[in-house]
Amino acid sequence: MSVIKFIWKVWLRLNLLTKDVENDYVAEVSTAGKKALRNADIARLIKESGSELKYETLLSILDQGDRIVREKLQEGHSVLTGCCQFTPRVTGTWIGANAKYDVSVHQTALDIVPSAEMRAALKEVGVEVLGVKDGGAYIGLVTDTATGLTDGTITSGDDILVEGDKLKIVPDGEAGLGVFFVDATGVIIPVTRRLTQNEPKKLIVRVPVLAPGPYTLRVVTRYTKSVLLTEPRTIEYDRPLMIP
Repeated sequence: MSVIKFIWKVWLRLNLLTKDVENDYVAEVSTAGKKALRNADIARLIKESGSELKYETLLSILDQGDRIVREKLQEGHSVLTGCCQFTPRVTGTWIGANAKYDVSVHQTALDIVPSAEMRAALKEVGVEVLGVKDGGAYIGLVTDTATGLTDGTITSGDDILVEGDKLKIVPDGEAGLGVFFVDATGVIIPVTRRLTQNEPKKLIVRVPVLAPGPYTLRVVTRYTKSVLLTEPRTIEYDRPLMIP
């Protein structure tokens, strides 16, 4: 039996996928005091661990490794790293034996599963339940309306359904408010099309034309259930959204 060396603290939140079950919760790992690490952070940590390589060299190696992984996946290879295995996949249904690839129906995607090393590492992680998360503003679920998927993959140029609480964008037209996508380098891309639905618990958002890659979904609003907040509140989805 593995020895527990790490603890993930989690909040319980109502499961939005089971709307007919009143006492069904899902766990949300608390990210308080943590940030998403990028290659720059990883290179710094390797350097701090005692590597004799220069920081710039480490960062270059990491960036080049990512580039090679992307290229090999584009070529149709399966890639296995020390953390996970990437396997090419095409989503969508194919009607008839002579069906052709149709970008309006099919999407190139990846199956990503933990490696043996990562599965072993996860056995050293325990979980501490902090309780039921309060009724604050949050994004609980994002659904790609083009595919019906809730696994984090979204379609560039199509709609997503964003569910949670206190999400309504108000006041309408105020500068700095709205829905945004933040790419891996920190570039912020605003949603410029008017929201199809703008309610406290539900937004329907047209995804801008985005390059493939991971994005953070961000909602900025002054909405609350009574008077408007004096300062905008930023709400981010706790899992990355991926353009295949």
